[in-house]
Amino acid sequence: MQRLELVHEWLAGLFPGRAYSVVPASADASFRRYFRAAFDDGLTRIVMDAPPGREDCRPFVHVAGLLHDAGVHAPEILAQDLERGLLLLTDLGSTTYLDALDDANADGLFRDAIDALVKWQLASRPDALPPYDEALLRRELDLFPDWYVARHLGTPLSASQQETLEHVQVLLLQNILAQPRVFVHRDYMPRNLMVCADNPGVLDFQDAVVGPVSYDTASLFRDAFVSWEEARVLDWAARYWEKARRAGLPVGADFGAFYRDMEWMGLQRHLKVLGIFARINYRDGKPKYLADTPRFVNYVRQVTARYAPLAPLARLFDELEKRAPQVGYT
Repeated sequence: MQRLELVHEWLAGLFPGRAYSVVPASADASFRRYFRAAFDDGLTRIVMDAPPGREDCRPFVHVAGLLHDAGVHAPEILAQDLERGLLLLTDLGSTTYLDALDDANADGLFRDAIDALVKWQLASRPDALPPYDEALLRRELDLFPDWYVARHLGTPLSASQQETLEHVQVLLLQNILAQPRVFVHRDYMPRNLMVCADNPGVLDFQDAVVGPVSYDTASLFRDAFVSWEEARVLDWAARYWEKARRAGLPVGADFGAFYRDMEWMGLQRHLKVLGIFARINYRDGKPKYLADTPRFVNYVRQVTARYAPLAPLARLFDELEKRAPQVGYT
């Protein structure tokens, strides 16, 4: 039976005799798909289709409960068939932050996102989610040389280039693993935040972990699909840091140190995403994400230009892109 037929069969069993229509709601970079079921009385529900063997609904169910307990607006799970990979969810609407953001409303929308993030982090406890440990961080970093460099650029790293990359990775991991640990959504970005009455609605949280306190701010302010001027990012990061400090979160007394940690954490994420976007194209046949790889290359260049210990990575990118070395590297 095709997955869409299975969705219709399941809905017919949940709502016997009710007339409804089903249309795609969204799809993501994984094998999950989402459908919006609209009933004749105006009610709408979301069906998450997560094919068993490729996806597992259980983490989504677990993290949804943690988000609700934290007072964060996430979809409520109304019905579930874990064996067949189906969930029925409340509908948070169709307007994402990514759809809605502009210069006029960005401050207000990000203020709400920061408030929700602080709530989420305040609910942290060490035994509730998998750890964002060195093994996971390294697996993510390996995506960059394997998929972006070797597969996408077609130029596998030389021994000296691999040594350079490993040196920078060690610096990043030392910083990241030393940061205080909280709940981490792991993809807390405008595409996964919904504009709704209890703003924001939070989606795509099934990969949540316990990890570095700066991670979700790096995701939010250094987005995959929209970029902001540095002054604005600094202002939003400062707003988060001030609210987090007042709430008792472990962000430290020095904003400059927090911002550095956020940038170094972000660099790990940027390298990972470059690898993921290449993998999605070459392994999964989804080419649209490759169009945003220059954004992440630019993020990498911005961060490596600001911190002398990261300059070897800037020179490595020059070599990979066959560019002349840039002035200012040390």
